[in-house]
Amino acid sequence: MLKIEELEKELKGGNLASIYLLFGEETFLIDSNVKKIKKHFGEIVAGINYINIDEDTIENIISDIQTPAFGYEKKLIIARNTGLFKTGAKKQKESITNFRDKLNDYIEENIDIIKESVILVFIEEEAGKSNLYSTIDKEGVVCKFEFQKPAQIQKRIKTICNGYKVNIDNATIQYFIECCGTNMQELINEIRKLIEYAGEGGTITREDIDKLAIKKIESIVFEMTDNLGKKNVAKALEVLHNLIYAKEPVQKILITLYNHFKRLYLTKIAVNSNKDIIPSLELKPNQTFLANKYKTQAGYFKLNELHTIIMELIDLDYKYKIGLIDVQVGLESILCAYCS
Repeated sequence: MLKIEELEKELKGGNLASIYLLFGEETFLIDSNVKKIKKHFGEIVAGINYINIDEDTIENIISDIQTPAFGYEKKLIIARNTGLFKTGAKKQKESITNFRDKLNDYIEENIDIIKESVILVFIEEEAGKSNLYSTIDKEGVVCKFEFQKPAQIQKRIKTICNGYKVNIDNATIQYFIECCGTNMQELINEIRKLIEYAGEGGTITREDIDKLAIKKIESIVFEMTDNLGKKNVAKALEVLHNLIYAKEPVQKILITLYNHFKRLYLTKIAVNSNKDIIPSLELKPNQTFLANKYKTQAGYFKLNELHTIIMELIDLDYKYKIGLIDVQVGLESILCAYCS
């Protein structure tokens, strides 16, 4: 199995394998690498030397491989979310399992012909081990696209900015990620705005991010909690009102606040027990940078205070659902009560 960076290096050099299995959660980077494959493949004509396949048409793939790419040297076949690699699925159709074995046998028996005439790309959300998986790993390229770790994201953002001759330091990139999350597609959209604003030779600053970037609600809740922990009720209420003014659903704000304080509660328990915060919060590799933020914020509160806030948020949700209180009024009351 290749790492993402290894695959990108291969594609940058224009080296195309005959069979790819690209799978994982980071769909932006998968799509980005598929675009590179298409670019190096050259001219594509749908139905002639370019075929798209999905779960409904997967059983046509063998005949598509066998059909010549009339007038072209090779054919590019992209099979997306076919269901062939969901080996752990309880309700997987027996026909899919049988066809997976049939396709695997065909590839093994005809690999030389495939290498001469086809580039076959499987794109999946997940891929369990199977004979087909092993055959592709042996004869082609398998690459798992996991969410990128903060250091990897920082490197990618820095490379993009350098490409447009726009300056940004590491601390600002870290702040950018904290504000905008770790979804690569969303980060690319936001950094393009900032690059355009800074202009060639310019520098992206924290102030630019505050002014232009669309911040994730989780980032804003961190800001609200910082003010709450410092007993700055006016600022905490201002952050809440800004969220509501930005048309963020009040119920979503309530749920996000509940989840945030639940994590702070678990963080406090982990710290008091000398346990690692990351597994306690079940943080993914792209979320590990949040561990110190949770630890810092948990330090503002006593364990019983966190428990009280959580119970008050649960009680607010119940009273809202039966029509006893408005959610916004309830949230304001909880913030004011803690800071009083």
